[in-house]
Amino acid sequence: MLSHRNLMANIKQTSDVLNTQSNDVVMGSLPLFHAFGLTVTQLLPLIEGLPLVCHADPTDAPGIAGAIAKHKATIMFGTSSFLRLFIRSSKVHPLMLESLRVVVAGAEKLDENVRSSFALKFHKPIYEGYGATEIAPVASVNLPDAMGVHYQQVQRGSKAGTVGMPLPGTSFKIVDPDSFEELPTGEAGMILISGPQIMQGYLNDPNRTAKALHVIDGHRWYITGDKGFLDEDGFLTLLDRYARFAKIGGEMISLSAVETAVKAALEDTDTALMAVSIPDSRKGERIVLLSETALDAKTIKATMLANGTPPMMIPSHWFTVETIPHLGSGKADFAGAKRLAKELIEEELKH
Repeated sequence: MLSHRNLMANIKQTSDVLNTQSNDVVMGSLPLFHAFGLTVTQLLPLIEGLPLVCHADPTDAPGIAGAIAKHKATIMFGTSSFLRLFIRSSKVHPLMLESLRVVVAGAEKLDENVRSSFALKFHKPIYEGYGATEIAPVASVNLPDAMGVHYQQVQRGSKAGTVGMPLPGTSFKIVDPDSFEELPTGEAGMILISGPQIMQGYLNDPNRTAKALHVIDGHRWYITGDKGFLDEDGFLTLLDRYARFAKIGGEMISLSAVETAVKAALEDTDTALMAVSIPDSRKGERIVLLSETALDAKTIKATMLANGTPPMMIPSHWFTVETIPHLGSGKADFAGAKRLAKELIEEELKH
């Protein structure tokens, strides 16, 4: 349950850090059934009195680019998956996005290749943010660097690979996931978030609410389920969901790290792929890799080992699929991918 205060607070927080101006135009193409789209591409422009350009299909990169060019949109929000489509489409010319001053990515981790390829094609950085539906949903975002008025010093607003610094009035805490003891700067643990945008709770589900919210020193903290760390400048680096770890022979293996290791061994690093874990009677779990491009598993395994990848991080099954499962919001559908992996293995065993 998100109250009016939760939503209004998050709108004001986001508007302030983006430094919205009266001549800004927001490009709205994110699904409104998702908190990210609802808050930043519908409620924010309405409350701030900014023109809003709407496009119903977030996968129609040429159509969205055409709308940006026609209406001179200045702010665009997207996901890594949706922004990848602008890079791949030959119908999207760099001049079509020339009016944009800020491009923000959220809802899922920004793929490093999407970040670099977008900058190469459009000469514009993608500023990555972070949040969750339970926090209305924005918690942090990277921003353009700014020059301090009084001391003529550059205020650093972004660090590649991080999800930025917390919004005004928002706090992060990194804790041990079992004891909730706060961890020192630079050490990875469970990310907790506090601020005026924290939800009231889950509707008619007090037990789930109690598991998601934790009170420390009189402040309500949302337990994200994400693993990350804060650096000395206050920038948050998101490592993975705790649920996105495979337990193999007693070792916890990050599935995101597996994906990164596979991509490092590929010639085409823009290949869409996803690693999932499924139960294994001998080792506890095994790793399955799904890819939209046919891969030479033998060659890639050899390259991964040569790169220093631990053997237990190398997928045991490699499957080529037509499309990697995604939700309507643009997020990767990890549950759907796991089901697909199980089906493919069952089909493989039949033959």
